[in-house]
Parts: sequence; structure tokens; C-alpha cells
Amino acid sequence: MATIEKFEDLEIWQLAREICDDMFKLIQSTSLGNDYALRDQINRSSGSVMDNIAEGFERNGNKEFIQFLSISKASCGELRSQLYRALDRKYLGKALFEKYLEKLMLESKKISSFIKYLNQSEYKGSKYNRP
Repeated sequence: MATIEKFEDLEIWQLAREICDDMFKLIQSTSLGNDYALRDQINRSSGSVMDNIAEGFERNGNKEFIQFLSISKASCGELRSQLYRALDRKYLGKALFEKYLEKLMLESKKISSFIKYLNQSEYKGSKYNRP
């Protein structure tokens, strides 16, 4: 993580931001916006993916960062489940659903890879004052 100075530099955060924007556009452009409960859940879980990456990064320690990355990954799964509900309720078509599903699967894999990297890294974060 030597070249990463802020969470905005992280590819996983950038992709999470893109996903969050995709979900907002979906809500704004379809009748999903009228399904208040599902709309709010999709909005919250998509925001949670990016927000937990940011919050974990700002904790300045690998243990806490990994914990927040795990929450972020779980939010990816939650959002995927919500998209299935949106598909079943005909708020989006199969092609758009598959596009979003693919992006969420990629994000989940990237987060998992980053967790693995952090677990194997000798650098434990500035919070612990040791490499």
C-alpha cells in the first residue's frame, strides 16, 4: 500500500463508487423509485460498499481495515440479492441485471484479493507503529 495515500486511490473504492452511481441511475430511471423499501435498501447497501472501504482505510490499521472490507464485501452480496428482487419485480431487464451482477461479482473478488493481500502483508498500518 506504499503508493496509496488516500482511499480515493484504491481501485476497489473507485469501482464501488461506480456501482453506487449505477444504482442511483437505476432508481432514478425506473419504477424502482416507487418501491420505497427496496429502493432504500439498494441505495443503502450500494453506499455501504464504498463507505466501509473508506472508513476502514481511515482507521490506519490492517486489522480494522480488513474488518471493514469484510463488511463492504457483505454489502456486495446484499446488493446482489436485492438486484435479484428488482429483476423478479421487473424493475430492470435481464441484460442490465447481468451487467450489474458481473460488476458486483468483480468487486467482491477484488475486495477478497485485497483482504488476502493485507493479511499477508508485513505492514500493519501506522496505528500500530510497526512495519
